[in-house]
Formats: sequence, structure tokens, C-alpha cells
Amino acid sequence: MPAGRPPTISSSGGRAFATHPAAVVVAIVNAREELLLLESPRRPGWWEPVNGAVEAAETLLEAALREVREEAGADLRVRPLGVVQASTFAYDALVTHMHSVTFLMAHVAGEALPGDDMEESRVRWATTHEIDSELLRLVPPLDQPWLRQRTIDLYRLWQASPDVPLQAPLSETGWNKHHDAG
Repeated sequence: MPAGRPPTISSSGGRAFATHPAAVVVAIVNAREELLLLESPRRPGWWEPVNGAVEAAETLLEAALREVREEAGADLRVRPLGVVQASTFAYDALVTHMHSVTFLMAHVAGEALPGDDMEESRVRWATTHEIDSELLRLVPPLDQPWLRQRTIDLYRLWQASPDVPLQAPLSETGWNKHHDAG
């Protein structure tokens, strides 16, 4: 377990889990296979996807959908398709192990407008070719060409898939009932 962080103990007391801060990144792709980008309010001239911290008592998917509303506006409608990537990174000297999950969501309807968290930011849709040819400066993790390409490839795959919920309701009768001992 990381030094200085108390573990979370299961209700049976049989299992200790490490606790880490968590964040979500939301790659939103439209029907033209363009990624939604917002100009970073902290770094003018840099572009980023919707992203933010997971709040207490939120599932990862709930956090991702909340961040879409807060950053890209309440009128934007998206369809969650799946997870593109998960990683761990050092946020700063105190938060040395931040978990990050990148979701892929399809744009369904509505205009992307800077929400409360992104006031006065510019918004644009860009293909991977435009990102590369215009040398757009992207913040991590979409600054990585392989991740942008994986996002578009998975968008193409998941577009043909039926709607399947990504997060079942949380309950104490789920996983831990049968697996807590391990």
C-alpha cells in the first residue's frame, strides 16, 4: 500500500484495498470521426478532451457524464461506447499515483459549448489528420497519436454494436458476495 494513504477495508474485514485519486478523460467522436477538443483555460493554445476528477461516491461512468455536462454544455448528448485506455500517472509531488480512465463516447445530438468549467474556451472538432497536420498542441493523454488512432478505430467498431450498459447498478450483492475472500 502507498505510504501515507489509509487502505479501504472490505465489510467482512477480509480484504484491504489501496486508495488512489482517480480521473476520467472523455474522447467524444462525431459521425465525421472528429474528436471534440476544448482549449485549455489553464494553458491557452493547448487543446484537451473533456476530463476531470472522479468525485466521492461516483462511478467512473457517472464522473465521465458529469464532466461532459460541466465542460461541453448541458445541450450536448453523447452515447457511452466503452473504455479506450486506463493508466496511472504522477499528478504532482503529493499525488504520485493518479488512476485515469479514458472513455469513448459518440456524439448523438446538440452543440458543444463551453460549460461552467471551461468558460471562454474555444471549442472545435478535429480529425486525427487535422490534429497532426495543424500540429495542434494536445494535453495528455490524447497527445499520443496511437491513442487517438485507437479511439477512432474503436469508435468504428462500437458504432455497429447494440446499446449495452457500461455500468451496472452498484450493489452489495454483486462481486463481493462471491469473491471477497480472495
